[in-house]
Amino acid sequence: MNEELQKPVNTKAIKDLLSLNDSARIKSWLSICSRCGLCAESCFFYLAKNKDPKLSPAYKVKATLLELYKRKGQVDRAFLQKCHDIAWGECTTCKRCSLFCPFGIDIATMISTVRSICHSQGVVPEGLVRTSTNYRESGNQMGMATEDFEETCSWMAEEANDDIRGVEIPVDRAGARIMYTVNAREPMYYPQDISMMAQIFTVVGESWTLPSTGWDCTNLPMFAGDKALAGQVVKRMYDKAVELGVEAIAITECGHAYRSALFEGPYLAGYRDGKPPVPVIHSVRLFYEYLRDGRIKIDPQKMVEEPLTYQDPCNVSRNGGLWREGREILKYLAKDFRDMTPNSEYNHCCGGGGGFIPMGPEFKRRRMESGRVKAEQIRATGAKIVVAPCHNCTDQINDLNKEYQLGIKVVSFKELITERMIVPDEFKPVASEEE
Repeated sequence: MNEELQKPVNTKAIKDLLSLNDSARIKSWLSICSRCGLCAESCFFYLAKNKDPKLSPAYKVKATLLELYKRKGQVDRAFLQKCHDIAWGECTTCKRCSLFCPFGIDIATMISTVRSICHSQGVVPEGLVRTSTNYRESGNQMGMATEDFEETCSWMAEEANDDIRGVEIPVDRAGARIMYTVNAREPMYYPQDISMMAQIFTVVGESWTLPSTGWDCTNLPMFAGDKALAGQVVKRMYDKAVELGVEAIAITECGHAYRSALFEGPYLAGYRDGKPPVPVIHSVRLFYEYLRDGRIKIDPQKMVEEPLTYQDPCNVSRNGGLWREGREILKYLAKDFRDMTPNSEYNHCCGGGGGFIPMGPEFKRRRMESGRVKAEQIRATGAKIVVAPCHNCTDQINDLNKEYQLGIKVVSFKELITERMIVPDEFKPVASEEE
């Protein structure tokens, strides 16, 4: 650490970034904050750590970005390390605090600016550095080769036919209605997720494809403060969708991938109008439409009997606007739904977003301590099942389950739907003679 602190700081690069971000918007936010404290009560870090004033969102910005402007970028590595600890270790950029600010100050945007400044000096969590290397070398966060991805898709298609006849997992099918994109953890660790989605697409008669490039819809460089690489990641996906001539890009059950693809990605990729070249739809919206329109029918005898609650991923619900659709889906699937308090757009972050999960073991203790708020929310519902349409939420809540002995099971919508949907006769597998 001492050697790291001795490295010179490129103050010109910091000044340039401060100047680039010196917009009227940020100037206003930094000047009008009245330190009223309303944002503090909204922050799960603050609530989990005995309401330490230094964990209020307003203080985090005051101690980092405001100080950077005051010092005009003339800072040392010790100060940058302090910014690192706050920007990554005490904030998931969940944007809940903005809902409670009387002036609508967007703390998350300012913390993201701090991350970009730290990134310019190589002060970034090592876990995020590793994923950035993988994105550059392979186009996905796991470093998975294209051949391995396509082989996994072929293997999953074969297995899916044991449950649904006629399942295909097409790759690079031009002219499909939907280009479906996945979190790289799915082909690497959870290939059954791809199989389940293929089963759903088959039953509803969807025209779809997976792309051979740009298939990883995640964008961890966005959380690492590497805007240049974040733009490349999302542009790779956009370019493939345009090449294949699809009508829409569908995002798997992942939160930040939706935020990246639909809201921040266009700007990162250089689309000045802020719109992606192809419409973007999240799986939660797709499932809702399939159920609403009767394309998926649920066997009422298979509805979930156990008490069940719903985890609103920050970037699906609060920042994606899909909290109502998530609950509408559950009306088809569960008999005993118990909402958390607070919920919907006001629900607390699980504590695994903003890059926290891939930041690795050195941050796990912080994740578990700050996640106490979410654990208490879940426990209060008495639920035995938590639906979480986001990989980070799933991993975080599974960790919280062990840490706080919640006695729950975490599932995705795909899992609930494939286990309960009525399979039309034409898709039922033909029994073999041995059977």
